[in-house]
Amino acid sequence: MGVSDMTTPVKTSTKALLTGAVIVVVVGAVVWRYWDYVVNPWTRNGQVYAQVIQVTPRVSGTIVDLPIFDNQSVEAGQLLFRIYPRTYESTVEQREAELVRAQDEIEALKQEVEAKAAAIGRYDRQIAQAVSQVKAFEATYEDTGATYARMQKAVVSGAVSRDMLDQSKAEFDFATARVQHAKDLQLEYEASKLQAEADWLRAKADLGAEGEANARLRAAKAHLHHAHLDLEFTEVVAPVDGHVTNLNLRIGDHATANHALLALVDADSYWVNGFFKEDVLADITVGDRAIVTLMSHPDKPIEGRVVSRDWGVEQRDGGSGEQLLPKISATFEWIRLAQRVPVRVEFEELPEGVELTSARRPRSWSRAERPATTSRRNARR
Repeated sequence: MGVSDMTTPVKTSTKALLTGAVIVVVVGAVVWRYWDYVVNPWTRNGQVYAQVIQVTPRVSGTIVDLPIFDNQSVEAGQLLFRIYPRTYESTVEQREAELVRAQDEIEALKQEVEAKAAAIGRYDRQIAQAVSQVKAFEATYEDTGATYARMQKAVVSGAVSRDMLDQSKAEFDFATARVQHAKDLQLEYEASKLQAEADWLRAKADLGAEGEANARLRAAKAHLHHAHLDLEFTEVVAPVDGHVTNLNLRIGDHATANHALLALVDADSYWVNGFFKEDVLADITVGDRAIVTLMSHPDKPIEGRVVSRDWGVEQRDGGSGEQLLPKISATFEWIRLAQRVPVRVEFEELPEGVELTSARRPRSWSRAERPATTSRRNARR
């Protein structure tokens, strides 16, 4: 047996061992990768989102000041643009004048109410005086009536002359007329009092409530406040910290009320949606730690937390199309494709140098690995 004959089996066994080791390593790597995917699902299908505020003026007018530029970062309360204010300043002056006029009208109505009340008091006194006169005149009427009756009997017996009877009758007629006149005057005063009371009620209704509760005063103040608001709305400021995006405004452009003019990306509202297949959703729960890697910063992973999962997606099969016909998506007869469901992750802290942009796509999105001895409930905590 030669040396070469002994070397051949050794080489063959070494190659077999190496081949077996490589196969074991490859199989182990595949199994480990699959197990890691099952335990810590990941996806390349995701997108960065942010809340975009449509900055809309509340008033119309020409833009006279535009101190910002495209893609500028602004702070909450910072001026974005100013609308020509003179029209609204004039409206404020007009509303101030209307408020003064309303106050004058209220004062005049107060005086009218007081005058009507004084007239009612005056008629009360006149009615009381007329009642007193009626009583006095009725007493005289009774006396002259009794005297005239006695005179009529006496003239028959000749105890008094005809002239004395005529004089007694004249006094009786005069007393009768005075009683009737006093009663007529009393009725006139009472009617005047009723008219004065009606005028007083009408004047009081025109005046309305007293003080700040007066409707006329409240309306005038409300109009003035609205004018001040419109003047304040000529300065449009940033509602939040953010970034001006796609600015196409110029000084001299006309702003229309309730029509959006620019977009402001909320700097504190970024999140990412990862679109995971439905067969791994059971391993993703709210509160899980997640790691997001952006294509622009592959060496700077970003940590976050799962905050929610969507409760529904568009139904392709069986859904209604534009003509109320079912939407039938293409499928493989031998493969049932898993539906992808959005999972929302909010960032905890961005690495230094990383700036987010809405619609940016992550390079990868994965749930952070949990320790083998840590339960899912504890990991969420």
